[in-house]
Amino acid sequence: MKQTDHEKSRNHGTARRDRPGKEKMRREMTGAEMVLQALRDQGVKHVFGYPGGAVLPIYDEIIQQEDIEHILVRHEQGAGHAAEGYARSTGKPGVVLVTSGPGATNMVTALTDAMLDSIPLVCITGQVPTHLIGNDAFQECDTVGITRPCTKHNWLVKRIEDLPRIMHEAFYVATSGRPGPVVVDIPKDIQFATGDYEGPSNMIAHKSYRPQIKGDIEAIRHAVAMIAAAKRPVLYTGGGVINSGPQACALLRELVEITGIPITSTLMGLGAYPASGERWLGMLGMHGTYEANMAMHECDLMINVGARFDDRITGRLDAFSPGSRKIHIDIDPSSINKTVSVDLPIIGDVGHVLEDMVRIFRASGKKLDQAAMKAWNGKIDTWRARNSLAYRPSDDFIMPQYAIQRLYEHTKDRKTFVSTEVGQHQMWAAQFYGFEAPNRWLTSGGLGTMGYGMPAAIGAQVANPDALVIDIAGDASIMMNIQEMSTATQYNLPVKIFVLNNQYMGMVRQWQQLLHGNRLSHSYTDSLPDFVKLAEAFGWHGICVDKPAALDDAIMEMLETPKPVIFDCRVANLANCFPMIPSGKAHNEMLLPDEANDEAVATAISKEGKALV
Repeated sequence: MKQTDHEKSRNHGTARRDRPGKEKMRREMTGAEMVLQALRDQGVKHVFGYPGGAVLPIYDEIIQQEDIEHILVRHEQGAGHAAEGYARSTGKPGVVLVTSGPGATNMVTALTDAMLDSIPLVCITGQVPTHLIGNDAFQECDTVGITRPCTKHNWLVKRIEDLPRIMHEAFYVATSGRPGPVVVDIPKDIQFATGDYEGPSNMIAHKSYRPQIKGDIEAIRHAVAMIAAAKRPVLYTGGGVINSGPQACALLRELVEITGIPITSTLMGLGAYPASGERWLGMLGMHGTYEANMAMHECDLMINVGARFDDRITGRLDAFSPGSRKIHIDIDPSSINKTVSVDLPIIGDVGHVLEDMVRIFRASGKKLDQAAMKAWNGKIDTWRARNSLAYRPSDDFIMPQYAIQRLYEHTKDRKTFVSTEVGQHQMWAAQFYGFEAPNRWLTSGGLGTMGYGMPAAIGAQVANPDALVIDIAGDASIMMNIQEMSTATQYNLPVKIFVLNNQYMGMVRQWQQLLHGNRLSHSYTDSLPDFVKLAEAFGWHGICVDKPAALDDAIMEMLETPKPVIFDCRVANLANCFPMIPSGKAHNEMLLPDEANDEAVATAISKEGKALV
């Protein structure tokens, strides 16, 4: 049967692996050679890593070949986040190679980050020789035990005969179903041992892990009928749309076009539908737009496409969209009815389900009630008129929102990838930078990992050498993995780090101000480096600006500089990020900028709500 365009985009390298009738390639190799050959067979072009004693045989093979480029990071966590950025900007799995013990444990944060955000990652770790496992050998840790809770699956390779199969399985598990990270732990004696290498087998026949791709067709027909009967529908989309591939995003846009349904997105789903689109409501959730959250609250039909009802979206669960019927499309069965009970679950890959949904909707000739939709859009327009992203501009100091707006205006017509660290700057970037395409927005959503943005930008730049890659950072977060500046220098990667410098851990300070009587306990950074001098020390270009009038010229200087740049953008110190759903409140109980004074916020958050921050 002919493969559809969506299947080609969804399965990434599956077409390369699935070659019925192809003679299996066998020849004797060492374990280290097998690792490199497996990477080649999986189409891997780049590996991010850091050498150590337990992986030296593999590194010895790396230096003797040119098919796969190794990117030497300065910390294993940086390798993991760089591989995440690589994966998110390409749709292909990111690959990491680290040593045993501290090398593996330094990867735990990145693995957990990838697990929560459904990012395909294959992490290869070295391990002490098999006869020393369990003896507290030098640089030994129970890598499989430590990483079991933060990976889709992991393997300890005990026999050379199993290594080729495990390597190929690792890529299959990481990229199929709901994507995620996996770990292959290879003892050093296995890397030296010799055996027969076998090329990729037909992974469709994998016996123990076969995720459901196609949605139940009768459930999809029912969903189409529910959509056609709705008076106030809304599409609530998430990162699952982007993970499904470009064709899924195109189908989502087609569904919006033929139905006219307004659409919102989680932080992870930005770009699946264009920010300039007529039906776009903006991001929803704790710092989402008023119109998005109100539409979710008052809709009569909610169509959840590839999102997981995160707590930062729902607010108080017992008051979450109480009058709506809910459809939930997700490839992960464990996400169905886990947080919010739904009326119609559809388990399957988002792209395949949307393909059937669009086809059935078009064939049915059904149309939504146009009078009802006109009234619904009119109501949304009244909410939009509140201008929930408003802020007070200044001629004297740079407002962080203004800085993002100017950055967007100068970069919107380029092929631009934007990563972020975590904090206020992350939310402002999501609010004020308009994403028109998928895979251009790289941020840590589920885990909220400070230090994510710079290595993620490095990974995206490796994957997209001709593109513009910008890390929108905070002055506190950027310090978490600042050592990766050296990586960008070594590989001539012209990433741009746009630091919104307010000299605070901004989101921490905001919550201390609003919840803890403005007692700013250890959230002020009084020993920041001179970022311009730091840039020069690493061979970068440094820029510092503190006045709005100088901002545009400085941004152009950054963009025209052909090497890495740190842009120290000195912004208003005490600006807060609004709108905001106060913790513990329902998603329709938002505080907008014109009413969000300290007293209003303090009284809005209950004792129980404080525990949810």
